[in-house]
Amino acid sequence: MTSTKKKKSLYSLYKGVYVPSNLHHPQSLQNYEDFTFRRDDVIIVTYPKSGTTWMKEIVPLVVSRGDPASVETLQNWDRVPWLEENRAWDLELENRPSPRIFATHFHYNMMPQGFFKVKPKVIYVMRNPKDVFTSSFHYYGIASFLVHPGSQGEFLQKFLDGKVMFGSWFDHVKGWLNAEDKERIMYISYEEMIMDLKDSVTRIAQFLEKPLESEVIEKIAECCLFKNMKQNKMSNYSAAPREFLDQRKSEFLRKGIAGDWKNQLTSDEAEYFDSVYKVTMKDVMYKFIWD
Repeated sequence: MTSTKKKKSLYSLYKGVYVPSNLHHPQSLQNYEDFTFRRDDVIIVTYPKSGTTWMKEIVPLVVSRGDPASVETLQNWDRVPWLEENRAWDLELENRPSPRIFATHFHYNMMPQGFFKVKPKVIYVMRNPKDVFTSSFHYYGIASFLVHPGSQGEFLQKFLDGKVMFGSWFDHVKGWLNAEDKERIMYISYEEMIMDLKDSVTRIAQFLEKPLESEVIEKIAECCLFKNMKQNKMSNYSAAPREFLDQRKSEFLRKGIAGDWKNQLTSDEAEYFDSVYKVTMKDVMYKFIWD
């Protein structure tokens, strides 16, 4: 099978971006379009490999005031379902008590009309795109539902061109940074969470109007340290079938650090990446912590 034919079988084009066909059936995408949001819903929004799993650990613990059962009794993908994926519609989301917590990888302009009408709260997590690339390169190599990345140079060009699942990192970030109703959106970076996890948890709790005592903040931050989260079988994707995600090649929760791109990209690749970044992001006023 040629790579073009394989891409057509593994990916579907939805609103201009590739989505994994195995996880996004037409009916699940229609259900997503018709979804009834609530004002107090919390939507975790990320470009893939930007800290989604980490935030899926933090937010339920904040909402439950540190109750470990909130992250130890349900698999990550059921605890905070992907709104656009098939699995969401087996979970009777309309019956979940408020505040419900969901996740999406979709761009701002891909959100359904109900989202813009109701305006639930959004936590938007960003990460240095060179680290996003690095994590993606390893992830594509273990996920059977994604097109094999090919050589590092080939995948780098695809990534920079946005010819990967969920499209362009640049478009994704710029779209959400330019979103309306910014008072309903919290912007936070992977790097901020690494630098000071307790402060990040505190800010998330304040944004969600769930102020927590210092000892609860400490407890949540400890639980959400990468080394501890990696041991949580409800979070580390160890329950995912091997034919779907082969972690013998690379762990799903791999390193959990900032700056690993320095171990991955050659100097020429890093320089090329920076040149594309500089041009593409030149009009963005947001101050990224990695700049």
